Amino acid sequence: MQVDIVNTKGEKTGRVIELPEDIFNIEPNTHTIYLAVKQYLAAKRLGTSKTKTRAEVKGSSKKLHKQKGTGGSRKGNIRNPLYKGGGAINGPSPRDYAFKLNRKVKDLAKVSALSVKARENKVVVVEDIKLSTPKTKEFASILNKLQGANRKSLLVLPEYDTNIYLSARNLAFNKTVILSDINTYDVTNSNVLIFTESAAKFFTEELETA
Repeated sequence: MQVDIVNTKGEKTGRVIELPEDIFNIEPNTHTIYLAVKQYLAAKRLGTSKTKTRAEVKGSSKKLHKQKGTGGSRKGNIRNPLYKGGGAINGPSPRDYAFKLNRKVKDLAKVSALSVKARENKVVVVEDIKLSTPKTKEFASILNKLQGANRKSLLVLPEYDTNIYLSARNLAFNKTVILSDINTYDVTNSNVLIFTESAAKFFTEELETA
């Protein structure tokens, strides 16, 4: 699959890069994408909801009155869930919502998500972005020319770049990640997927050595 390489002004440089077909042009498996996104969102849930049981609320543990002879109903202590201030019945307790997915399923989901973006012509390869100092305005201007302004864009770098990360962190419409951290949710959640040239070359180098 050939993709034009553009400069930071969004203009074609006349060069192209060959992205591997087995990553960017497979028949997408939408169910694995669903599972991977579900797992990602589930792992982010805090699961800290909590109510107190009758063993945890304040109150005496003494029986309110004797079992028989009062003419009233049988009663335990004041912490009974039926009384005001008593413990909750079957209330929520801290839990972990995360669940496991097999590595092959996650890999297929990631490749499927990349193929979906490629089929929608939403994959952009740009020459390496170099910023001498963190400049959010300058970085936002570059994204604007790469079809990223006011649209959710995912910028993929080959490695961590302090100036780019500091420039990007206040932009609500952009997320910047390194290639090794790319995941199905971020790819699916973006409108435009932007690879720097160095990041995109990792795919071609991997293809050559395979």
